[in-house]
Amino acid sequence: MTSTDRRLLLVHAHPDDEAIGNGATMAKYVARGDRVTLVTCTAGEEGEILLPEIEHLAADREDSLGPHRVEELAAAMKALGVTDHRFLGGPGHFRDSGMKWADDGSATAADETRPDTFWHADLTVAADLLVEIIRETRPQVLVTYDQFGGYGHPDHVQAHRVATYATSLAAVRSYRPELGEAWDIPKVYWSAMSKSQMAEGIRKLREAGDETTFEGWDPDNLPWGATDDELDAKVVADEFADAKMDAMKAHASQIAVDGPFFALSNNAGSQVWGTEFYRLAKGQRGPVGPDGLEEDLFAGL
Repeated sequence: MTSTDRRLLLVHAHPDDEAIGNGATMAKYVARGDRVTLVTCTAGEEGEILLPEIEHLAADREDSLGPHRVEELAAAMKALGVTDHRFLGGPGHFRDSGMKWADDGSATAADETRPDTFWHADLTVAADLLVEIIRETRPQVLVTYDQFGGYGHPDHVQAHRVATYATSLAAVRSYRPELGEAWDIPKVYWSAMSKSQMAEGIRKLREAGDETTFEGWDPDNLPWGATDDELDAKVVADEFADAKMDAMKAHASQIAVDGPFFALSNNAGSQVWGTEFYRLAKGQRGPVGPDGLEEDLFAGL
């Protein structure tokens, strides 16, 4: 398979999710000539605004954060070199559902959620929009969240459900042929945070004298993430860590430049964010490296 034959599709919930979880992977694959398509399911209208100068855009004030985050996403994609990025149904078609923090430290649905949010979207209606994109782009690899959405956010959970259902429907020859010719995606991955990698980064911060970043997080008992035996693949893209950082900086309304992501990068080395991990949810594992992990999401294809 040549580089021009390789096609990767990523399905994310909000602008900024893609840069945090898969920014280095996206930049690496674009640089080697692969086609990378990003689908974002909401415009992130309910996001918590970190910049005082745009606080008026908040959902409980002007409620115009969505268009601003659309622009941030465009800037982030420019930093990563991704030219094909879309919103499911178009910008604002599905509204950000918001969230609240549960007692166990995970995210969960807010007490009150608007009826036009992604969380309340009809699964088949949302999946059909993605089916059409799958059949158009015909990816060999799809990346999305696990069934918990990584940490419980309802839009992440819904993105997982929509991507999973759309993957199945897109492969059925007789299902809605007007949406394009059927396509069966060979490999599906769930993006994963490596607990051991995260623990190593936190320990390095503590060794450097930083006790405030990730305050309260026990490296030996992290609230989210995948253990080493749950991981199937990793993409080592240290040379694209700076591009990932630039993409994250583009999401300035949501990610503080002096916050934990950048502190970990600056104090523990950008390689912490240049390697990204995955769990294989569909398809056969390809050749693996010395640590038993695939080193390319297209391995074996």
